[in-house]
Amino acid sequence: MIADVLAEATSRMDRAVEAAKEDFATVRTGRANPQMFQRVQVDYYGTPTPLQQLASFANPEARTVVVTPYDKSALKAIEDAIRDMPNLGANPTNDGNVVRVTMPELTEERRKEYVKLVRGKAEDARVRVRGIRRQVKDDLEALKDEIGEDDVVRGEKDLDQLTKKHVDLIDEALKHKEAELLEV
Repeated sequence: MIADVLAEATSRMDRAVEAAKEDFATVRTGRANPQMFQRVQVDYYGTPTPLQQLASFANPEARTVVVTPYDKSALKAIEDAIRDMPNLGANPTNDGNVVRVTMPELTEERRKEYVKLVRGKAEDARVRVRGIRRQVKDDLEALKDEIGEDDVVRGEKDLDQLTKKHVDLIDEALKHKEAELLEV
């Protein structure tokens, strides 16, 4: 029973770590990266649609991303969605076939803002992992009558190790992203 509860906790914590990494990928660094557009929603015929479903991406230069829509009638909507994207700071251009997004050079001040943003996202992910820990701890406490107090204490120790491991994974991803952001 405890193994099942801990396996579920591991799965949920793994998903929280992956969500944090995906969040980090949406924060722009000095290089252009198609993952920055992962959360962009385009108003496509009145329906919010992920940009990933409407276009392909190419990265011809370090600071340029070329977005090629599958449907040319969505070109203007894609351009508007990218322009309205927060924390991007780029002005997309539309040549009638593709949308070209050239990233401006990051200033030191902007890099520090992005580091703060990423640290906030990392803290949110740690809070999610700790919330999962709290819920699983309550589940283990509820099993105390069925399996005994010693097994519950042992399960809680395993849960604490699991929590620490996942928080460390988030911290490691944060450290990597910060180094990427501060690299000139």
